[in-house]
Amino acid sequence: MELLSANKIDMRVIIVGVGAVGGTLAAALTLAGHEVVGIARGAQLEAVRRNGLRLQTPQQDRIARFDCVGNPSEIGLQPDDIVLLCVKSHDTVTALQQLRKAGADGQPIFCTQNGIANEREALRYFPNVHGVTVMMPSMYLHPGEVAVFGEPNFGIFDIGRVPAGIDEADTALVDLLVSANFAAYTSQDIMMPKRSKLLLNLGNVVQAALGLGVDSGDLIPRLRAEAEAVYRARGLKWQDVNKPDPRRAEHMRVVEVPGVERVGGSTLQSLLRDAGSIETDFLNGEIVLQGRLAGIETPLNAAMARLGAKMLRDRVAPGSMTLDDIDRTLGLDFRN
Repeated sequence: MELLSANKIDMRVIIVGVGAVGGTLAAALTLAGHEVVGIARGAQLEAVRRNGLRLQTPQQDRIARFDCVGNPSEIGLQPDDIVLLCVKSHDTVTALQQLRKAGADGQPIFCTQNGIANEREALRYFPNVHGVTVMMPSMYLHPGEVAVFGEPNFGIFDIGRVPAGIDEADTALVDLLVSANFAAYTSQDIMMPKRSKLLLNLGNVVQAALGLGVDSGDLIPRLRAEAEAVYRARGLKWQDVNKPDPRRAEHMRVVEVPGVERVGGSTLQSLLRDAGSIETDFLNGEIVLQGRLAGIETPLNAAMARLGAKMLRDRVAPGSMTLDDIDRTLGLDFRN
């Protein structure tokens, strides 16, 4: 895969979901001179409309001002728009239905999300669907503010058409992202790196339960091993996540942002914000689903899906559990 250079591109970018990923993209693209329309809700929508979106990075602290609405029906979608779907997976169907009601049809829909279920849902509604693998240490905890901890580039993105291939929309998005200080690559088989990223995200709920940087023993490797067995049974390809990605040393080192504490990944952030939902059913739960389709038991990932549901239901404080607590809660000894 070749890193492509940026060219001037005149197109409007519609970003559905202005959270950690979508907010960073919206702010960075706006500050790079591109036309952006965000779709947000609640306090985030109000804050962006009122004061713009504050983007804090290792090198800068800036305010990006862009149009932001609560529903795509307020935009007036144009044929040459590109749409970045940045909502959590449990909100994907609602977002897709709203886009269709707003008149979306042939515009490229980029699933800029964790997991591997979103592309399948998007293909149910739209013909021009693309996958995006996001490697970006970003954070949204407070309305009107996002932070990203990567340098020299904010993040690394792999982009391709679903089910496979590359087209002009993919290369156009690569150019847009590169111009806004992201490293972006095209991929002929985008679902392969997305499956690999899913392996990394299987530990999100573990981090949410135990806290950032807390030793989880061999639980996460065992979750991944269980998932890889499912992938093999289903004939699905993935990349070895135990081998370091050489692009990270060049493009994305995780460093401090002045005055901002990095709290952890997306699941932990959702719990800290008391968002009312988390995406565990589309991370660990995806492995459970694929395992059931293949006739393979996935007890560890099933337990993590139950753990996520319990933390959400009982409003368990993130970082407040130990491995012993998890054992007692779920009735499994993860260390045997």
